Amino acid sequence: PFHCINAGLSGETTAGGAERVDWIIAQQPFDIFMLELGGNDALRGTPAATSEKNLQTIIDKVRAKNPKAKIILAGMEAPRNLGKTYTDAFHEIYPTLAKRNNITLIPFILDKVGGVSGLNQPDGIHPNIAGNLIVRENIWSIVNSLLMQS
Repeated sequence: PFHCINAGLSGETTAGGAERVDWIIAQQPFDIFMLELGGNDALRGTPAATSEKNLQTIIDKVRAKNPKAKIILAGMEAPRNLGKTYTDAFHEIYPTLAKRNNITLIPFILDKVGGVSGLNQPDGIHPNIAGNLIVRENIWSIVNSLLMQS
Protein backbone atom coordinates (compact mmCIF):
# COMPACT_ATOMS: atom_id res chain seq x y z
CA PRO A 1 0.00 0.00 0.00
CA PHE A 2 2.97 2.34 -0.45
CA HIS A 3 5.18 3.51 -3.28
CA CYS A 4 8.96 3.19 -3.19
CA ILE A 5 11.47 4.94 -5.43
CA ASN A 6 15.02 3.63 -5.62
CA ALA A 7 17.17 6.58 -6.62
CA GLY A 8 20.45 4.78 -6.00
CA LEU A 9 23.28 4.77 -8.49
CA SER A 10 26.10 2.28 -8.58
CA GLY A 11 29.31 3.93 -7.44
CA GLU A 12 27.52 6.94 -5.95
CA THR A 13 29.36 9.06 -3.38
CA THR A 14 28.03 11.44 -0.76
CA ALA A 15 29.16 14.34 -2.98
CA GLY A 16 27.16 12.94 -5.91
CA GLY A 17 24.16 12.41 -3.66
CA ALA A 18 24.34 15.98 -2.42
CA GLU A 19 24.34 17.17 -6.04
CA ARG A 20 21.42 14.92 -7.09
CA VAL A 21 19.15 15.14 -4.05
CA ASP A 22 17.23 18.20 -5.27
CA TRP A 23 16.13 16.27 -8.35
CA ILE A 24 15.21 13.21 -6.28
CA ILE A 25 13.08 15.01 -3.70
CA ALA A 26 11.30 17.03 -6.41
CA GLN A 27 9.90 13.88 -8.07
CA GLN A 28 6.84 13.41 -5.87
CA PRO A 29 5.71 13.78 -2.27
CA PHE A 30 7.33 11.43 0.25
CA ASP A 31 6.79 10.45 3.86
CA ILE A 32 10.02 8.53 4.44
CA PHE A 33 13.45 9.26 2.99
CA MET A 34 16.16 6.64 3.39
CA LEU A 35 19.72 7.90 3.01
CA GLU A 36 22.36 5.24 2.40
CA LEU A 37 25.57 6.69 1.07
CA GLY A 38 29.19 6.68 2.14
CA GLY A 39 30.49 3.24 1.26
CA ASN A 40 32.11 4.49 -1.92
CA ASP A 41 33.53 7.47 -0.04
CA ALA A 42 35.24 5.04 2.35
CA LEU A 43 36.60 2.94 -0.50
CA ARG A 44 38.12 6.10 -1.98
CA GLY A 45 39.47 7.35 1.36
CA THR A 46 37.36 10.51 1.25
CA PRO A 47 37.96 12.42 4.49
CA ALA A 48 35.30 11.50 7.05
CA ALA A 49 34.55 15.19 7.68
CA THR A 50 33.80 15.66 3.97
CA SER A 51 31.44 12.69 3.88
CA GLU A 52 29.69 13.92 7.03
CA LYS A 53 29.28 17.41 5.54
CA ASN A 54 27.79 15.99 2.34
CA LEU A 55 25.36 13.78 4.27
CA GLN A 56 24.33 16.76 6.40
CA THR A 57 23.68 18.74 3.21
CA ILE A 58 21.36 15.99 1.99
CA ILE A 59 19.52 15.84 5.32
CA ASP A 60 19.11 19.63 5.31
CA LYS A 61 17.72 19.62 1.78
CA VAL A 62 15.27 16.80 2.57
CA ARG A 63 14.09 18.66 5.68
CA ALA A 64 13.69 21.90 3.73
CA LYS A 65 11.58 20.16 1.08
CA ASN A 66 9.48 18.11 3.51
CA PRO A 67 9.93 18.96 7.20
CA LYS A 68 7.50 16.21 8.26
CA ALA A 69 9.30 13.41 6.39
CA LYS A 70 10.87 10.71 8.50
CA ILE A 71 14.52 10.24 7.61
CA ILE A 72 16.38 6.97 7.94
CA LEU A 73 20.17 7.10 7.84
CA ALA A 74 21.77 3.79 6.95
CA GLY A 75 25.29 3.54 8.29
CA MET A 76 28.32 2.16 6.53
CA GLU A 77 31.76 1.18 7.76
CA ALA A 78 35.17 1.88 6.26
CA PRO A 79 37.45 -1.01 5.37
CA ARG A 80 40.06 -1.66 8.05
CA ASN A 81 42.94 -1.40 5.60
CA LEU A 82 42.57 2.39 5.75
CA GLY A 83 43.81 2.44 9.34
CA LYS A 84 42.23 2.77 12.75
CA THR A 85 42.13 6.58 12.77
CA TYR A 86 40.18 6.70 9.52
CA THR A 87 37.85 3.78 10.30
CA ASP A 88 37.04 5.21 13.75
CA ALA A 89 36.32 8.67 12.30
CA PHE A 90 34.19 7.19 9.54
CA HIS A 91 32.28 4.99 12.00
CA GLU A 92 31.30 8.05 14.05
CA ILE A 93 29.69 9.89 11.11
CA TYR A 94 26.39 8.03 11.21
CA PRO A 95 25.52 8.01 14.94
CA THR A 96 26.64 11.65 15.16
CA LEU A 97 24.37 12.72 12.30
CA ALA A 98 21.45 10.66 13.58
CA LYS A 99 21.69 12.18 17.03
CA ARG A 100 22.28 15.74 15.77
CA ASN A 101 19.30 15.58 13.41
CA ASN A 102 17.02 13.37 15.51
CA ILE A 103 16.64 10.83 12.70
CA THR A 104 16.39 7.06 12.65
CA LEU A 105 19.67 5.16 12.34
CA ILE A 106 20.42 1.76 10.91
CA PRO A 107 23.89 1.47 12.49
CA PHE A 108 25.37 -0.72 9.74
CA ILE A 109 23.24 -1.65 6.75
CA LEU A 110 25.51 -4.61 5.99
CA ASP A 111 25.22 -6.04 9.51
CA LYS A 112 25.71 -9.84 9.44
CA VAL A 113 26.76 -9.56 5.75
CA GLY A 114 29.82 -7.31 5.51
CA GLY A 115 33.01 -9.35 5.46
CA VAL A 116 31.17 -12.69 5.26
CA SER A 117 32.52 -14.33 2.10
CA GLY A 118 29.55 -16.64 1.53
CA LEU A 119 27.17 -13.67 1.57
CA ASN A 120 29.06 -11.46 -0.88
CA GLN A 121 29.86 -11.46 -4.57
CA PRO A 122 33.41 -12.35 -5.65
CA ASP A 123 34.45 -8.69 -5.21
CA GLY A 124 34.00 -9.18 -1.46
CA ILE A 125 32.08 -5.90 -1.21
CA HIS A 126 28.63 -6.30 -2.70
CA PRO A 127 26.12 -8.75 -1.20
CA ASN A 128 25.02 -11.76 -3.24
CA ILE A 129 21.39 -12.94 -3.26
CA ALA A 130 21.63 -14.53 0.19
CA GLY A 131 23.37 -11.43 1.55
CA ASN A 132 20.75 -9.15 0.05
CA LEU A 133 18.02 -11.06 1.87
CA ILE A 134 19.74 -10.21 5.16
CA VAL A 135 20.23 -6.58 4.13
CA ARG A 136 16.53 -6.46 3.26
CA GLU A 137 15.70 -7.55 6.80
CA ASN A 138 18.13 -5.00 8.26
CA ILE A 139 16.22 -2.31 6.39
CA TRP A 140 12.68 -3.63 6.57
CA SER A 141 12.51 -3.86 10.36
CA ILE A 142 13.17 -0.11 10.53
CA VAL A 143 11.08 0.96 7.54
CA ASN A 144 8.13 -1.16 8.63
CA SER A 145 8.11 0.38 12.12
CA LEU A 146 8.05 3.87 10.59
CA LEU A 147 5.27 2.92 8.17
CA MET A 148 3.18 1.66 11.06
CA GLN A 149 3.59 5.07 12.76
CA SER A 150 2.40 6.95 9.66
